[in-house]
Amino acid sequence: MGMVAMTYKINPDADVEDVDADAIAASVQSLGNEVYNVQSVEVKPLAFGLKFVQVHVVMDDGEGLADALESKISEISGVGEIEVLSMGLL
Repeated sequence: MGMVAMTYKINPDADVEDVDADAIAASVQSLGNEVYNVQSVEVKPLAFGLKFVQVHVVMDDGEGLADALESKISEISGVGEIEVLSMGLL
């Protein structure tokens, strides 16, 4: 079985005021385990003082693993839209 590298863009929830992107980044970093190798988490500017979180994760190429990670990320307080920026086999 191969490995997959994925890069996500995590936008803050537009319906919640004062979303802390750094707190979201810390929560995403803590999701790393033997299945999900969270290699980098960066807070980047979006527009008008808003920020988004960019995450680079390497995982096994198993069915449903990416969906499970996206589900875990969406459960974090303040997370809005999750977008896959890139995906590739290693």
